[in-house]
Amino acid sequence: MVSIDSGSGLANATIQQRLVPVRLFYDFLVEDGLRDSNPVGRGRYTPGRRHRGGHERGLVPRLTKLPWIPTERQWLDILAVAAAEPVRNRVMLALAYDAALRREELCSLRTDDLDPAHRTLRVRAETTKNRLERVVPYSAPTGVLLSGYLAHRARISRARGPLFLSESRRNHAQPLSLWTWSKVVRRIALAADVPRFSTHTTRHLCLTDLARMGWELHAIATFAGHRHTDSTLTYIHLSGRDLADKLSRGMEQIHGWRVQMLARLGEQATGTVAL
Repeated sequence: MVSIDSGSGLANATIQQRLVPVRLFYDFLVEDGLRDSNPVGRGRYTPGRRHRGGHERGLVPRLTKLPWIPTERQWLDILAVAAAEPVRNRVMLALAYDAALRREELCSLRTDDLDPAHRTLRVRAETTKNRLERVVPYSAPTGVLLSGYLAHRARISRARGPLFLSESRRNHAQPLSLWTWSKVVRRIALAADVPRFSTHTTRHLCLTDLARMGWELHAIATFAGHRHTDSTLTYIHLSGRDLADKLSRGMEQIHGWRVQMLARLGEQATGTVAL
């Protein structure tokens, strides 16, 4: 399936979303007696069915892919390009990573959401995807950037309200739009030759880094603002190298334990001979 406008292929998630109104329309026709059945099937579990493990496949199979995150080299290239950006863009990129913020959460921040004394910010429920408010920390380096931006912002507007303001002539001192931030990130990505980098990449990268540091899944879910840990698992991307390292460390522990057990067997054999 391709998009008529661009000619490019549609993502599986987009296809699933576009099937919903079609499926609901056929539900309406069935309820009104205009059709006997709905041709747009629902993928669901059917108890007692052996076919395909008891699962009825939908019209289009649902695919779940790991989110893309940059390599260390690509991340450094992004930061090198971002270093030449205005202070507003730099602090937005830093906060997007530090607090694992979605695009709307970042652009909707207000001056009274900040607590510089404790280096935390409040993500208001109305700006989140699932209407869950949370308070998240940010790092000391980001705090320094933020202080510089607040001084810069005071020269644009001293009014309290939206934290990030437009500096263009047409929208001077107006709240920064989601699309403007997307354009900024896209420009940085292309300049760094990392075209897959997007406004959501920093969130994926932060949550993955927390997992790499050994955070428990429930703690990561709370930090991310997820209701269920299943959602968190979708956002965490552990590379093959990460998994290989974990396996290697695990095998080393298992091997060490087995060697210790063998040593005990040797001790027991020696004791038996001595008797």
